[in-house]
Amino acid sequence: MSPSDFSRKLLAWYGKNRRDLPWRKTKDPYSILVSEIMLQQTQVDRVKEYYLRWIHEFPDISSLASADEEKVLTLWEGLGYYSRARNLHKTSIQLNSTGKNVPDSIEGLTSLPGIGPYTAAAVMSIAFNRDEPLVDANVERVFSRFFDVNHPVKSREAQDIFWKKAKQLLPSGQAGEYNQALMELGALICLKTNPLCDSCPVQDGCKALNLGLIDQRPISAPSKKTIQINMACGVLKKNGLFFIQKRQENDVWAGLWEFPGGRLKEDESPEKAVVREFMEETELAIHNVRPIATVKHSYMNYRVTLHGFFCDQYKKDQQPILHAAQDFRWVSAAELEEFAFPAGHRKLITLLKENAFTN
Repeated sequence: MSPSDFSRKLLAWYGKNRRDLPWRKTKDPYSILVSEIMLQQTQVDRVKEYYLRWIHEFPDISSLASADEEKVLTLWEGLGYYSRARNLHKTSIQLNSTGKNVPDSIEGLTSLPGIGPYTAAAVMSIAFNRDEPLVDANVERVFSRFFDVNHPVKSREAQDIFWKKAKQLLPSGQAGEYNQALMELGALICLKTNPLCDSCPVQDGCKALNLGLIDQRPISAPSKKTIQINMACGVLKKNGLFFIQKRQENDVWAGLWEFPGGRLKEDESPEKAVVREFMEETELAIHNVRPIATVKHSYMNYRVTLHGFFCDQYKKDQQPILHAAQDFRWVSAAELEEFAFPAGHRKLITLLKENAFTN
């Protein structure tokens, strides 16, 4: 199949089958940049709600630049990989300070915080319709099968093939629609499991299909070992207010807020861990530890079990001395919504709200 046949069939299919996604209704470079950063390592269906809320709150560079980081992180909460939000915020501040818009060059884009070759190519092709190829996970899967790439998908050999083919197949003057069509093919047809080959517009040229190797492509790298983590945290309430602390900037979930706590030591009960962690992190002595709930969440290859407890302070007038955080607050139940928390702590807050914060 020639490059022109490939692109013609793909674009015809895309015109009839494209999903109605909010960022496809604009060519505004800022909006496209926001969507592409949100879509990194996040499913499309999950991004839609966040994108619409973000654009409503921060419709342009200047509105994002003038926002404080706490607001930015709170709007991002639940998407994970919070460095993306911080870098987007830094980018807006940098552009706003010089009166510039989103750059219309690869060099200009990649000079901004957190923007790599893929994101730059996506913005250039979709927002500016420049002839820039791009390769994401969907494209990797399509090309692995179409060209029968016999290398692990993230290997240098495979990546060289993917980018070479992406450049060869790109139809001049149609990069924006074509790149989206290629990614859409991977998202809707060339699925990880049970691909819909009978509905593929370019099935005639697919080498893996013709060789009966669809289920063997792409070749994945060995999966990382799953790491189980047991943690405990304490919800301390005093005079109707909850104690929260802000994680340090060099920590996991940097800058997010949390209830004090940490990992269980070997043979340590969750209840004892909460008492110990409170003392180590805040020098506050707590007692009357009683369970709220146990919640589970995942990030990367970690599987976290978080045991949540209510607790009381021995000395009501004692002030915390922080050893694992950069700031602390006493906040009301309503104010908990104004701060960004890691997933496990947010799940605890949701459970607390459902039970009217009974203690």
